[in-house]
Amino acid sequence: MKSKIWLFGIALALLFSLGACKSKESAYKAAYEKAKEKELEEEKSVSEVTPVSKPAVTTSNGSSYNSVTVQKEKVTAIDGAGLKQYSVVIGSFMNKTNATSLKERMQNQGYKVIIAQNEKQMYRVIVATFDNKADAAKERDVIKAKYSPEFSDSWLLEQQY
Repeated sequence: MKSKIWLFGIALALLFSLGACKSKESAYKAAYEKAKEKELEEEKSVSEVTPVSKPAVTTSNGSSYNSVTVQKEKVTAIDGAGLKQYSVVIGSFMNKTNATSLKERMQNQGYKVIIAQNEKQMYRVIVATFDNKADAAKERDVIKAKYSPEFSDSWLLEQQY
């Protein structure tokens, strides 16, 4: 009779210990999924691009830049100077160290790089800045071609004041 009680006790303890692990795993999984969902929502709101409808701008080679989209943001230069209306962004980071690393790399390539921060605390790595959209779009295309595929997702930022 004592062996049956011992066996029953061990089975009960084993059942409770396995049950406790399962609830922890599901709690961690739920927390992970919630955090991942929040991260995706933040990325979606940050990466939305607002098209700008302005008169057609034609470059010297005849190509039109009126269909080029820009992302409008209020940014502040935190490392570098001379931020103009339109900028070519090659990187966007939550971590300043990553932005600084990319800045140093591009400075070694001869660019005058600016790190700017937007209102959502994202660091934008800017390799060129211009007063007009056509020049910015042309430089973005040059960078995309020169550094493909690494900077193929480079984009234009229009400074909001």
